[in-house]
Amino acid sequence: MNTTTSEPEGTVPSESPRRNFVIASETTTEIPVHLLFRDDTGPRALRPAVVARRQGTGEQPKVVQHEPSADTGDPHPGESAPQNPDRSGGRQPAVHNRPAPPDPELTERPGPVLPGWTALVAGGCSLAGIGAVLWGTGAVPGALAAVFGLTPPPYRGIGIWLWCLLTLGVILALFSLGGLGRGLAGRAWVLTLCGDYRGTVRRTGLVWVSPLVLRRQIDVRVRHWRSGPMPVVDAEGTPLRTVVLVVWRVKDTVRAALGVADHEAYLGEQVEAATARVLSQLPTDAFLPGVATLRDAEAVGDRLTRMLAAECEAVGIEVFSAQPVVIEYAPEVAAAMQRRRVAAIDAKHREVVLTSVVDAVDETVGRLTERGLVEPDDYERKALVKDLTVAFYTGRAGAVEAP
Repeated sequence: MNTTTSEPEGTVPSESPRRNFVIASETTTEIPVHLLFRDDTGPRALRPAVVARRQGTGEQPKVVQHEPSADTGDPHPGESAPQNPDRSGGRQPAVHNRPAPPDPELTERPGPVLPGWTALVAGGCSLAGIGAVLWGTGAVPGALAAVFGLTPPPYRGIGIWLWCLLTLGVILALFSLGGLGRGLAGRAWVLTLCGDYRGTVRRTGLVWVSPLVLRRQIDVRVRHWRSGPMPVVDAEGTPLRTVVLVVWRVKDTVRAALGVADHEAYLGEQVEAATARVLSQLPTDAFLPGVATLRDAEAVGDRLTRMLAAECEAVGIEVFSAQPVVIEYAPEVAAAMQRRRVAAIDAKHREVVLTSVVDAVDETVGRLTERGLVEPDDYERKALVKDLTVAFYTGRAGAVEAP
């Protein structure tokens, strides 16, 4: 809308003063009017951006539409993901995971293993062949033969071929019986030969594994790990002490054995790091309704579990749950925060009592006025409201504090 001002007759209109730019390189950028009245506030709404025109070219501003990222599904490239609401109605800040990439060459596969009875048969046959050769040549000592009540044949000597046969029998017996082992439930063997991964054995019972390979036993049972009191801070910088209980197991034995120096120590360090990251996103006590806090143990445990599972996947560890069992203030601030909590609870209680008193006074005065017991005089109503408020508040506060 254009507005005009009239000047008195007989006056000469003054020339408008020339505008002096404060900054020599100052330019004017035009913004389309429709951008000022947008109502598309959804996370997937396309956000037009205004590109300034080049000075002296006469170009109009261009509007560029940002398309959503197709790879990550983010609403806008370069922007953080929207916050996730928790179960209490508040909003929790999103925590971005940065897990270590797993080694693609370290993948668990079955290792070479045979049933134990095959090794027993092979070893027994080798020992029987050795005994037959010694008995046939008369090399069995007489005392040993007397134990079994046998008379050995006379000694005829052992030729070079017999020595080779005996050596082969001994090697076969040692190779067969030396590879016997007992596989236990909940245990696995990671086999390596000269530093090269040869496979994983998860079979139980009597098994045979080549005695040339190096065996490393890994516990694959479901286990729990309880941390000690860990010092962390919340979103407001308040020092805390927390204890976390983690239920986990080794899922990929080769990554747990060869992908990291000590997978249990790695788990402990990741628990401490993930706990510090998750707990630093929320306040311990908000003292306001509808605000997410660390008192929601289920929501905090879910976020901690997801983050810890992503961090430990690279070393073959599967995390089932990670729950903070203790979240308390540090000793140096515990007393002050306890007083703050008591004051917040007392203020909330007073607000509830005052609301109920005001509702009761309003209902009482309304009924008295309807029945004609109270004159609709402003002064008299104010006095009645004052007396009823004092009486009701004293009665409600005394009834609550009495227990």
